[in-house]
Amino acid sequence: MASERSYFDWNATAPLRTEARAAMLAALGRPGNASSVHGEGRAARALVDAARRQVASLVGADAKDVTFLSGATEAHALALQPGIADRLFVSAIEHPSVLAGGRFAPEQVEVLAVDGNGIVVLDGLARALEKSERPLVSVMLANNETGVVQPIADIARVVHGANGLLHVDAVQAAGRIPVDMRALGADLMSLSSHKLGGPQGAGALVARAGLSLTPTIRGGGQERGLRAGTENVAAIAGFGAAAEAAHAALALDAQRMAALRDRLEAGLREATPDAVIFSAGVDRLPNTTLVALSGIKAETALIAFDLNGLAVSSGAACSSGKVAASHVLAAMGVEPALARSAIRISLGPTTTESEVERLLIAWKRLVPSLLKGQSNHHLAA
Repeated sequence: MASERSYFDWNATAPLRTEARAAMLAALGRPGNASSVHGEGRAARALVDAARRQVASLVGADAKDVTFLSGATEAHALALQPGIADRLFVSAIEHPSVLAGGRFAPEQVEVLAVDGNGIVVLDGLARALEKSERPLVSVMLANNETGVVQPIADIARVVHGANGLLHVDAVQAAGRIPVDMRALGADLMSLSSHKLGGPQGAGALVARAGLSLTPTIRGGGQERGLRAGTENVAAIAGFGAAAEAAHAALALDAQRMAALRDRLEAGLREATPDAVIFSAGVDRLPNTTLVALSGIKAETALIAFDLNGLAVSSGAACSSGKVAASHVLAAMGVEPALARSAIRISLGPTTTESEVERLLIAWKRLVPSLLKGQSNHHLAA
């Protein structure tokens, strides 16, 4: 395996930011339970409260509306509950933890269609909501595979016009593009620490004032009764520090990543004119490219790139390391054979021009052998 490594899987998890590491080490050096009333406990509580303000600021929310959880999957489970709606509508390109429907029964969940770019069809959404008196709609702000950014403000107007609530999975968007919960019209928003350079195992649900949620984990009164269990102070502190750092550098990082992404995609097209870059003509995250080349298999390509020191992905990293067919591309109407060749390349704030050039050189060198290998496999079969 190559000794020099370049990381192009930021959408799966981002490397820990130096600010987050420092905040976590400082928190780990302090005793005290955040629920205790003595000085040490109050110091731990102060770290949690500071992180709450930092996370709220990242998405234009009030600190009092932020509930810390173990991650976005738990945030989805807390948000998607029948106590606030009679039916759940989820877009076909959602994360599997949203498609699972939270605490709604399967018969209470309906999947919303998307167009060929993976964007929710607004007319279809409006028609679907006619079936419910109190609908809850869940649509991600930016897709984890294609990077496509949804017209959330328009979706919110449709949902609220139908007396509904809108949950937004902002996991991939927060820290990469500006996110303002109020301007978007979201009622609930899920966030994840490790996608923006914080530690794994921390996340948050932001719920607008006035919503009455039933906790998924009961016990003590932590997190205003919405999430029992002693707070993971170090992880929460790291989450807050990462959110603050991402917010401060957002404009410059986004501009830089977009320039690198455009250079990458131009190089991919130049090297392999038949390559398909999905949703290239619509608004996407500045760091995400999903590319496919008919005739190769993604799982074989991932191994080849890994052996050459390049970490890329075939899509969402949520299946215990398995390379599975993309439900996102299927919903977009992509032919299965082409979808099986899709490779996701996601950049980050510390990705360099030389790393992008290294990836392009490897692409030019590896793709012919990957195509040949598949042809020989078919002949042998």
